[in-house]
Amino acid sequence: MPYQPNRRSFLIASGLTALASTKAFGANNTIRIGVIGAGGRMQNLLDCADKVGPCQIVAVSDVYGPHRDAVKERSNGIATTHLDYREVLDKDIDAVIIASPDHWHVRMAVDALSAGKDVYLEKPVTHTIEEGAALTRAVRSGKQILQCGMQQRSWTHFRDAVDLIQGGSLGRVTQVRTYWWQNYGLHWPTKPVDTQALDWKLWLGAAPDQPFSEEKFHRWRWYWDFGGGAMTDLFTHWIDVVHWAMKTEQPRQAQIIADKFVFEQWDCPDTLQAAFRYPGFDVVYEGMMSSSIDDGGLEFRGNEATLKINRSGFAVYREGVKNDQNPVLKSESFRDGTISHMENFFECVHSRKEPNAPVETGVAAARAGQIGNLAYHRNGQISWPTKSST
Repeated sequence: MPYQPNRRSFLIASGLTALASTKAFGANNTIRIGVIGAGGRMQNLLDCADKVGPCQIVAVSDVYGPHRDAVKERSNGIATTHLDYREVLDKDIDAVIIASPDHWHVRMAVDALSAGKDVYLEKPVTHTIEEGAALTRAVRSGKQILQCGMQQRSWTHFRDAVDLIQGGSLGRVTQVRTYWWQNYGLHWPTKPVDTQALDWKLWLGAAPDQPFSEEKFHRWRWYWDFGGGAMTDLFTHWIDVVHWAMKTEQPRQAQIIADKFVFEQWDCPDTLQAAFRYPGFDVVYEGMMSSSIDDGGLEFRGNEATLKINRSGFAVYREGVKNDQNPVLKSESFRDGTISHMENFFECVHSRKEPNAPVETGVAAARAGQIGNLAYHRNGQISWPTKSST
């Protein structure tokens, strides 16, 4: 029997469900924000915050002067500037947004929670598997809100796609393909660093002491001391969608083939293929950092239909339906999910409700990527949990 989209499908395709739920805050509900880590990603997050406000940047902390100055300027000169992020936590603020390098995430978030501040924490929320328990404990032992920066959880078409998958529209899903290609040579130009305006020692924090490197400062995600490469930068987003849609949280096994073919100066591989076994299904990932054709996305393959999704939208392809009638359902994104995700965070700051991406989801997504990295360091494969982790 041919697949017939119903009213729910129409709502998914048109995006009316999201439009109906959109609301604005009153002028007297201004959220006072502290900014911690004011690089490029923070500028994107603040752009999104401006769209769902009202909010006011009260203070900013960054170890690089030009970053601090840029945030002070966008606050119309109101924000105070600080080297030490703990000085931001002493301010009269409601929440902090943290977009520092990964190796600072948990320490900053735990201190912010202890200071009674709500937290928007960029992904991956942890730098190591061991940090997951500490972050979760810090959130669940208090009453503060922590939103993990897994914006797909608030992105309308991702939410609708998850509803379809969990509703059985694809049949039995036994394989999920994920991929992400970027070109650091083409799309990621860097600016010279004014070392006189940078506190490199403070930037390193608890990482091993080492000489200043402009490459590490700009591309820290690709060095083990500060990040985790593609597994925690890119795969983390997609595996979070998988965990959400498939109602699971960690793989049992991981295998990986990876190498540094182009960016030999990095610690982390620039080209990789990985496979993860979950109870009842497998997840595969492939990507490289010197080709950006196709960008990133996921494919949920079931015995009745396949759903292909990226940040632009999704399409459902029905088994047994002629090519000229496929896809049987399409949905396009009409709003950047980070805007909706920041809106959800602000709403939770007011309502004290659980955010769309609570701490457990961020920890699980980061852990999956970290398990992949462990496999890379252990001759390409690992079972989880290991004997040492039980």
